[in-house]
Amino acid sequence: MTTLLEVDGISVAFDGFKAIDGLSLTVEDTGLRAIIGPNGAGKTTFMDIVTGKTRPDSGRVLWGDGGLDLVGMNESRIARLGLGRKFQRPTVFEAQSVAENLDMALRNPRNPLRVLFAKPTEADRARVEEIADEIGLRAQLGRRAGELSHGQKQWLEIGMLLAQDPRLLLVDEPAAGMTPQEREHTTDLLKRAARTRAVVVVEHDMEFIRRLECRVTVLHEGRVLAEGSLDHVTANQEVIDVYLGR
Repeated sequence: MTTLLEVDGISVAFDGFKAIDGLSLTVEDTGLRAIIGPNGAGKTTFMDIVTGKTRPDSGRVLWGDGGLDLVGMNESRIARLGLGRKFQRPTVFEAQSVAENLDMALRNPRNPLRVLFAKPTEADRARVEEIADEIGLRAQLGRRAGELSHGQKQWLEIGMLLAQDPRLLLVDEPAAGMTPQEREHTTDLLKRAARTRAVVVVEHDMEFIRRLECRVTVLHEGRVLAEGSLDHVTANQEVIDVYLGR
């Protein structure tokens, strides 16, 4: 595997508080990575910096084979390079059907006018059905998104990101508010997605992370405290002291 994203010595402070402090980590081009840590550890700020929402005070965020520095780029340009982000609360078009949500996402990144005026092609429809199968919503294609359960809305939003074919998918607390069955389906969905792209999951739920069976990065005070398998990092005394022992 090759490195897709390299965060190199980034730091950022807000009103004197150092949210990220010389953080360095790499993400490979395929596979799952979980990021955990106590509140205030810098998890959300890390995602904000990578996606261009927050500009670091120092450091680099290098992307792809050519090591393109994302620092200073706006959010839309970074998204077009292949970074997709899913926030904790699902943001879907509730008045539109599942199929319409997926179709809009499929056609959105290239040309906004096409979303408004172009009709879906046969290839578009086939891709929408393929994504619906992948996220487990094939039977719901005709339903309004607002009628879906919380978990189904989360899957739809993941599907909308997959429709844009991102190389890196950043997912914030996907298990929050889900039933046990929904959490199991979400685990399977993220594992499948990670076969062909990088998927980084920020999550507090240890059982959910254990099911992902992936490399775990622990952040504390804006730095990497530990990295490795979940068993490895949860046996680390520093991790127990600052996070697990609370």
